[in-house]
Amino acid sequence: MLVDDHELIRQGLRGYLEKRPRMSVVAEAGTVRQALIRAARERPDIVVMDVRLPDGSGIEACRAIRADLPDTKLIMLTSFADDDAVMSSIMAGASAFLLKTTSGEEIANAIVQVAGGESFLDPGVTKRLLEQVREMATEGRGKDQPKLTENETKILERIAEGKTNREIAGEIYLSEKTVKKYVSNILDKLDLRRRSEAAAYIARRTPVRRPE
Repeated sequence: MLVDDHELIRQGLRGYLEKRPRMSVVAEAGTVRQALIRAARERPDIVVMDVRLPDGSGIEACRAIRADLPDTKLIMLTSFADDDAVMSSIMAGASAFLLKTTSGEEIANAIVQVAGGESFLDPGVTKRLLEQVREMATEGRGKDQPKLTENETKILERIAEGKTNREIAGEIYLSEKTVKKYVSNILDKLDLRRRSEAAAYIARRTPVRRPE
């Protein structure tokens, strides 16, 4: 499924992708609302989503789709690299973050690799992100660093990898309800209101190399 508020971009990408073997575009959307409705109806394997949409954030739409359709993979597109957007996309569960200047060939290759379970997150970014999360579990880097419990650290690490509460629950053998409670506790300790704000919190404390 292609999600972008510019019809010409959707048409151009559709035309290119449908020339590729074993690829078909099952739906298009130009807004967050349309994206959520059509994703629920079509259950696409991959969603290529613009970060900024007229009625809201593509990142929030990414999070919502991942929560409802955990097997669906998300590729985020943006006109310019932005550290907070990269980290927010990771936290929302996106498997790739690409600039709109990326060629059609590169986007097609990204779709193939993401469908195969790979990602386009810079290994250095992921490594530094996880290191930062682990450091939050100690008091070593300053008085303003909250101390997290072992389970809170495990859960925050998996949030940083873009996993949903359901996926986290399966990995660490807790109920989804318990994981949700832990997430609330983590946000309270970090003095944040919602899950998405944790991305900006980590981004401010983690040196991130902009995607090339």
